[in-house]
Amino acid sequence: MTGTPKPAVCVLGTGLIGGSVLRAAAAAGYEAFGYNRSEVGAKAARMDGYDVISDVEAVLTRAEERDALVVIGVPMPAIDTVLSDVRTFAPDCVLTDVVSVKAPVAEAVQRHELGARYVGGHPMAGTSESGWAASGPDLFKNAAWAVSVDPGVHADHFRRVARLALDCGAVVVPVLAVEHDRAVARISHLPHILAEALAIEGSNGGPLALGLAAGSFRDGTRVAATAPDLVRAICEPNAAALLDVLDDTLEVLTQARDSLRANGTITELTEAGHDARIDYEDNERWVITDVRPGDHNWLTKLIDAGRSGGVLTSLD
Repeated sequence: MTGTPKPAVCVLGTGLIGGSVLRAAAAAGYEAFGYNRSEVGAKAARMDGYDVISDVEAVLTRAEERDALVVIGVPMPAIDTVLSDVRTFAPDCVLTDVVSVKAPVAEAVQRHELGARYVGGHPMAGTSESGWAASGPDLFKNAAWAVSVDPGVHADHFRRVARLALDCGAVVVPVLAVEHDRAVARISHLPHILAEALAIEGSNGGPLALGLAAGSFRDGTRVAATAPDLVRAICEPNAAALLDVLDDTLEVLTQARDSLRANGTITELTEAGHDARIDYEDNERWVITDVRPGDHNWLTKLIDAGRSGGVLTSLD
């Protein structure tokens, strides 16, 4: 409804992703405020005109009073600490997150008895940089933002999280937590592993190899510039799914090595890889228009739609 004030948003952790959520929410007209554990980071946000402090009790007390949507933007290793604070100071707030894995976060939420008001989220956007200075209000423009449709998700809470994602410029991909984690192991976490390996092999070639390196090496190693601790925080919580896809990848590479050794060719690898890249380029999102959160069987319908490439661009 035009003119209706938007609800408050409280972001816990104002690094690259959380900071970008705060900036985008503020730009979209939300009452947006946040917490950052480091006073240095909080001060940097305040210097840019944003309402961020390093007192978690004060921030969450305000969130509870304002009935804010609480967005957890800290790395997975800090999740339990933050959830403990939420349970203590803002237990009645609707809760979401922007962590790169969903099943481990959902399990932690349940341990802290916050599951009734939780809807998992994960915007598929980022850079190799980190911290408040790297954040921006346009990071999520046209990005896919995964939003949980696991059993028990309440329609009103889903709408609230999905509305924030849409207002930040993203499209909403409805997804089950376990299926999300399997998917991102292939298209997000594996690329980190391969980028690290490629960077190592390039460096092992010494100054000559690095001096000759051009676009393919630069692009292939871009995410290896990410801080090592952040890469670990992204990948390690998804170990089971990542191990499966690493096994698949090692089999592909082994077959290519064996073919090159035995026959002097990598034809099978290059043709299959080319076809797979074309699949990616030709993949098109389609807009879900016939499912409304709260309708009969809405969760199952959104699960099926998300699996087949459907996205929400509106909740109207």
